Amino acid sequence: MDIVREIAKAIKSAGGRAYFVGGYVRDRLLGVESKDIDIEVHSINPDNLYQLLQSFGTVKTIGKSFGIYTLQSDASCESDSCYGGVESSAHSIDAKRIDIALPRREKNIGRGHRNFEIFTDPYLGTRAAAGRRDFTINAIMEDVLTGELIDHFNGKSDLENGILRHVDGMSFSEDPLRVLRAAQFAARFEFDVAPETLSLCSGIDLSELPAERIETELEKGLCKGIQPSRFFRVLRDMDQLDSWFPEIKSLIGVEQDPIFHPEGDVWEHTMYVMDRAASEGFRDTSSNPFGFMLFCLTHDLGKIETTEEVRGRIHSYEHEEIGQAIIRKFLDRLTGNKDLKQYVLNMASLHMKPNMAAKDNAKIKSTNRMFDQAASPEDLIAFSIIDKFSEAFPGQGEVNLNFLKQRLEIFKEYMARPYVTGQDLIDAGFIPDEDFKEALSLAHKLRLAGVDKESALKQTIAHIKR
Repeated sequence: MDIVREIAKAIKSAGGRAYFVGGYVRDRLLGVESKDIDIEVHSINPDNLYQLLQSFGTVKTIGKSFGIYTLQSDASCESDSCYGGVESSAHSIDAKRIDIALPRREKNIGRGHRNFEIFTDPYLGTRAAAGRRDFTINAIMEDVLTGELIDHFNGKSDLENGILRHVDGMSFSEDPLRVLRAAQFAARFEFDVAPETLSLCSGIDLSELPAERIETELEKGLCKGIQPSRFFRVLRDMDQLDSWFPEIKSLIGVEQDPIFHPEGDVWEHTMYVMDRAASEGFRDTSSNPFGFMLFCLTHDLGKIETTEEVRGRIHSYEHEEIGQAIIRKFLDRLTGNKDLKQYVLNMASLHMKPNMAAKDNAKIKSTNRMFDQAASPEDLIAFSIIDKFSEAFPGQGEVNLNFLKQRLEIFKEYMARPYVTGQDLIDAGFIPDEDFKEALSLAHKLRLAGVDKESALKQTIAHIKR
């Protein structure tokens, strides 16, 4: 901040004015800690600004027409406040980077979020510059030196009232990504979207957006959201689930047994699970927060195809298995991250097992096998607690949790014991061949069963010699 103020003083001496803008101002007014520092400089031309900044360190430019200058860049991330199609500035996520932008005009010359023609305009004026922002809460400016707020569009009032309202309908509609940004902001801050903004968003085509931008906004909504369900509830209100989230929309109206799910249909259950994952801290302590939230989102997709009424009761037999293909199709549309997809698919395939194991007081061998199959046994246990509707089964969650935690400790203790390895078999005179993999598989099963290494090795060797 000391460096920022010194830069602002130098800019003032050169006839310009520096403002904090976008997410930094919004978060400060909300009392939320922000790592993003967005600075916008008015009334000074690009060449003069570049020369001025050189006295404070090494300066890099981000795109000649973007008008963004970076001092000592170490890292980068995306800004929370953007103009149509481009971020208002690349911004700081550590103390070694300061990024400063000039006001810009832009024009969408293509479809989706890909093609914008950008013009730097240092003399655009604060109202016109703020008018290119997406929401009023991101259009507030603050003079770096005086702290004066420039709030042309009553963003502070919307902040105080928890309202997401677009600034300008024409510029807003040029960037369809803003529909997703409305959803993720609603989730992150528990804000309501203004009726006129909902109406505007409902008429914007999202089909041409790049999948990676959808994934980015989804991750923000799920991983930063105070109430992640709002991401999808807002899109539902906008009638914007079809392009990218048709499987989630299909959960609406899929009935569940009211004895086990008094919260309602599968849509409501899914929304409940995501919110509980966030509110009870399971998301943030998981091994893969985004993966865990996608797991929460998709775990019951199989119920779309398997739900039926049998002798007056609603059942979804084998939905965890049938759901694998549906989940894969959903994830393939959104991400190319193979590890992320593997985690979600693995966990979803196992999600029914923990509570069933606790209910049946399953044998140690069975719970060991379950934990061994899981990408993260700890995450699987956490999910099993939030997936069971606690109000319908008072006290049952704690009983199940204690059982599963005890069994996980046993599993870890078994896994810490000496065990048969491939080298052990080679040392015993066996050559790796087609039967070698089968032998190792047997040795692993014996390990899960608690058989000591010496006995397991004898049994494995005997199996190979058959």
